[in-house]
Amino acid sequence: MAVIKIIELIGSSSVGWSDTAQNAVTEAAKTIKNIKGVHVKRCTAKVENNKIVKYNADVKISFVVER
Repeated sequence: MAVIKIIELIGSSSVGWSDTAQNAVTEAAKTIKNIKGVHVKRCTAKVENNKIVKYNADVKISFVVER
C-alpha cells in the first residue's frame, strides 16, 4: 500500500500563475521524489503602476513516500 504525503508551498513568477505552480513543483523536485500531483489553492498578485509585476500561488504538492 502506498503512502502519500502532501506539502504546502508558495510559488512565484513574473510571467503568470501557471508558471508559479511549475516553479513550486520544480523547486520541490530538487529534494522530493515521486511527485504525483499539485493542487492550486489560491492565486494572488502584486500590482505596481496598474500592472501585475509578481504572481503568487499557494499550492499543495502530493508525492509517494518511499519506504
